[in-house]
Amino acid sequence: MVGVPFFLCNFATANLTIHTMNIIGLMSGTSLDGVDLALCNMDEKRHTILAAETVPYPAEWRQRLSTLEHSTALEYTKANVELGHYFGKIINEFTKQRNIPIDAIASHGHTIFHQPGIGLTTQIGDGNAIAAETGLPVVSDFRTLDVALGGQGAPLVPIGDELLFSQYDACLNLGGIANISYRKGGKRVAFDICPCNMALNRLAARLGLDYDPDGENARKGTLNQELNKRLNQLEYYNITQPKSLGKEWFVEAFWPLLDVSPLPVEDLLATATHHIAGQIAGVAHNQGVKTMLVTGGGAFNRYLIECIHRYEPSVEVIIPDNLIINYKEALIFALLGYLRLTGQTNTLASVTGARCNSIGGTLSGLLSR
Repeated sequence: MVGVPFFLCNFATANLTIHTMNIIGLMSGTSLDGVDLALCNMDEKRHTILAAETVPYPAEWRQRLSTLEHSTALEYTKANVELGHYFGKIINEFTKQRNIPIDAIASHGHTIFHQPGIGLTTQIGDGNAIAAETGLPVVSDFRTLDVALGGQGAPLVPIGDELLFSQYDACLNLGGIANISYRKGGKRVAFDICPCNMALNRLAARLGLDYDPDGENARKGTLNQELNKRLNQLEYYNITQPKSLGKEWFVEAFWPLLDVSPLPVEDLLATATHHIAGQIAGVAHNQGVKTMLVTGGGAFNRYLIECIHRYEPSVEVIIPDNLIINYKEALIFALLGYLRLTGQTNTLASVTGARCNSIGGTLSGLLSR
């Protein structure tokens, strides 16, 4: 703990008056499906999702974000500001038909670079631009403090699993990347397991689809054992947690094995699905998980869920209602914003590997009236 200021590491909950807030959680995931918005009434123990919506990205934003890591510094900086204004405008559209007072916005932003090994993580969508559009205080940039403290800056959702969903042995999110959290040795542990929809959606695009509905095309295909073996031999799977994945690793290490394969798309989808399921099942088996809450878009992929159960039949896979499936991450970012605004820890060193717990997030937009 040497050299780490006390205010970064203290839980800071003493003498704190707890009250509920109405906070909009905003999440943009690596799969580029769209922007998830969840208006939540909450404190650090209870939550109600009052309204929720996913706003699909226009084609121009999907293209821009998918290639932004190759842009110039000027183009990157412009995208950061312009995406913030775009977020603010869709928040205004989301709220104008709902006569509900809002206390704040908590925005994850959209990840462009995630390389904690060199002290770098960036989530664009400028908080000040969101505040300028909405006139509301905004908490954003949740990950960079943890990375500065030597952590992975990810995953951040596990503190929400701990506070809101602790009745389950594990919480599995099947988004662009599959990640899991569970308790071990009295602490919450979490990490990214493997790519998920990031790979499946890119393969589905070869069939002219945004995604593979219910995994039906994967079900038609045949598992290729040799390709699956090569995927399983990727070095990331030998690293112990804390660990996290970014698009850079997917593009450089994972995708090339699929991209150069001459197999039919259906076989590639089947093999990728079995690979994802096998990696998840292996983690669940090794940690003795018996009940696992599954959320994220992949929870709708029936074939993937069947494969997870096939590889580890002792695990009870629990699929919640569609509101939690679709908006659990946006809900938990609203919680992270609440904890930041009330001065409470929202980032767990047991998850990220940082030197200590911290209260992450940049506050923008305390406007004069």
